[in-house]
Amino acid sequence: MASKLKTFTNLHGYTVTTLLHQNRSLSSNPSSRILTPINQSHYRKRILLANLLQRYGFPPSSLQHFLSRNNHLLNSDLVETETSLGILLSLKIPQKSLVSLICDCPNVLRSEFLRKWRVPLFDCGKHGVSSSAIKSVLEHSSRIGIGPDKFYECIRVLKGLGFCDSTVSRILSSFPGVLLVNEIEIHRKIEFLVGIDIPRDNIERFFHVFPEVLGIGTETRLKPLLDEFINMGFSKDDIKKEIAREPRVLGLELGELPRCLELINTLKCREVIRVSILSEGAFRAGFKVKLRVDCLCKYGLIRRDAFKVVWKEPRVILYEIEDIEKKIEFLTNRMGFHINCLADVPEYLGVNLQKQIVPRYNVIDYLKLKGGLGCDIGLKGLIKPSMKRFYNLYVKPYPECERIFGKRKENARVNKRHPVGLWKLMKPSSHLTTKEDVVNMKSFIESLA
Repeated sequence: MASKLKTFTNLHGYTVTTLLHQNRSLSSNPSSRILTPINQSHYRKRILLANLLQRYGFPPSSLQHFLSRNNHLLNSDLVETETSLGILLSLKIPQKSLVSLICDCPNVLRSEFLRKWRVPLFDCGKHGVSSSAIKSVLEHSSRIGIGPDKFYECIRVLKGLGFCDSTVSRILSSFPGVLLVNEIEIHRKIEFLVGIDIPRDNIERFFHVFPEVLGIGTETRLKPLLDEFINMGFSKDDIKKEIAREPRVLGLELGELPRCLELINTLKCREVIRVSILSEGAFRAGFKVKLRVDCLCKYGLIRRDAFKVVWKEPRVILYEIEDIEKKIEFLTNRMGFHINCLADVPEYLGVNLQKQIVPRYNVIDYLKLKGGLGCDIGLKGLIKPSMKRFYNLYVKPYPECERIFGKRKENARVNKRHPVGLWKLMKPSSHLTTKEDVVNMKSFIESLA
């Protein structure tokens, strides 16, 4: 029977090694050299399930971990599992999103769950609801047990407000918890926004930009937040202007903006940086700090360390969120450092990625491969040295690193301020000497004698 299983699995790449490894581990145990029919059936089903998931786009590298975490799938019928996968594909969910959905929430493969949701979601897909919204609804409903009736009710309310398909998709995708928000609470949010001078024809844009506001309590969070802004000294007109400009302002926690402004007031930086930070007003500056702190926390820093990084490196406030994310991804994915290194070297986020970080990393990486470094160079040794010191330490002794690092600014040719030959145009015209001038000069000389 073991040779038969081996012949079967030779037709498939991933499952061969898994099965042989399991058989070897069994044969090494004298008490388990003979496979029972139950074990054989278990291994065979595991192989078939792995092959099925591979056909639907699962990467082989993550299959073993996924199956070990979800042993209940081995007890399900493979035919029903394949039917469930086919239903999910029929909803036009992209393959990458489908794999992510199943990994994060394997309960969506239950046949009874998909039977309830297939028709509602298929109808919405035909009416313009995006695949990302369908994915979010499936994931949220499978976790907390919401039925299609809540989904139908939510779609009816949103469509009744006159929202277009893209706005409905955006709300369902970013905030699937809207399925649990009743119609009365949604109307309270609209009345609250109208009360702070948000035009009714701009309500849809507001919800499109910040759909999470639908899950924030009007009486418990939104109104106390406005009172806090007023107590901080901001006028009602300034508050309304900032909310209309950036709806995510309403996502601030109570006490969060005062803490951000306190951080700005205690910054130890050059005056030009402070002026740039406050160029759009204190309110906007405080909200920028909040966004940068949230960005750092999203990648794994605790809030205390995130505030510490922004306080030590104020230039982070001036960089766009996209630039900060690129630097963090380069730090963790390419350089191999942990996000917590930023707490010790916050200067990393204050320098230019393409002009300073990438060239220095390429030089150090090359020297590591060549064995030219006597010790490991950490993030501090990579970022802290000045351009001249880094060049003298790691580039100048190795001529081949000149090409990797690029030309230094002081060695670059300095462009002249004015075009060649401009002096000729600016040269004053010469004065012609006349006979009268000669006579006058002679008489002047004679008078001196």
